[in-house]
Parts: sequence; structure tokens; C-alpha cells
Amino acid sequence: MKIYKIERTQQLPITISEAWSFFSSAENLSRITPPWMKFEVTGELPDRMYPGMIATYRLQPVLGITLSWMTEITHMEENRFFVDEQRHGPYRFWHHQHHFKEVENGVEMTDIVHYALPYAIFGKLAHKINISKKLNEIFRYRHEKVEEIFKQRK
Repeated sequence: MKIYKIERTQQLPITISEAWSFFSSAENLSRITPPWMKFEVTGELPDRMYPGMIATYRLQPVLGITLSWMTEITHMEENRFFVDEQRHGPYRFWHHQHHFKEVENGVEMTDIVHYALPYAIFGKLAHKINISKKLNEIFRYRHEKVEEIFKQRK
């Protein structure tokens, strides 16, 4: 199984508690996901994130095909990090770490995603042709949207 990795770091002019409050709320995920994905939270979410929390979504990542996605928060330390892992969805493996660190003038946020695709050689080919590009577009959109959201707050 081929494991791919995406790592992105972003500086935000906010406090650690503001960053945690925003990013630990699954409801905000739709605000920072490209509109072409038609991302929608489908299940009820608690007021606060906790280890073991399950979140369900519906999205259209490619070619207008609607998929269901279920993730579990497997690890969490408030104001420092949390990890979501796919339990059901389009990937063979999905492990997404979200790290937060106080720095001068704000917070450094780092996303680290390890993922694998199903269908062996066909998954590798799809990654090369389309999936890698789409994931980079998603993270680029997220970066820009997060900057826009937090510049408005200051």
C-alpha cells in the first residue's frame, strides 16, 4: 500500500484559543472547503470535540459523484492538536493531524495528512492524474479562506 503525505503550515494572527475554537468545530469545515465539493455535514455534532467523536459528511470530490465520509477524532489535546481518521469513505487510509502552536503574533497551524488509495495500481494512476492535484487545490483553497476569515476578525 502506497502512503502519500501532505503537510501544510499557516500563520494566523489570532490567539490559540480562537484557533482551537474554530478548527475543532466540524461545522466550520464546510466554510473552508471549496464550494465545488458540495461538502455537507450530515450527522449531529456535539458542542465540543472529544476523542471518539464521530462526524459524518457528504461531498462530491470528483465528477459530481456524491460520497459519504465518516471520520473519528482519535486523539486530542485541547489547544495543541487533534487527529481525525476516516472510518468510512473514499480512501483506503486517511489520518489527518491538526497541530496548533503559539508563536509571535499569533498561531502556527500545521496540517499533516497521510493517506492511501484503494484499487492498487488504479489508485496510483488516479493519484498521479487527478487526486494529488485535487487535494492540493483543496488545501490551497483552505489556506486562502482561513486567511480571509481571520483577517476580517481583526
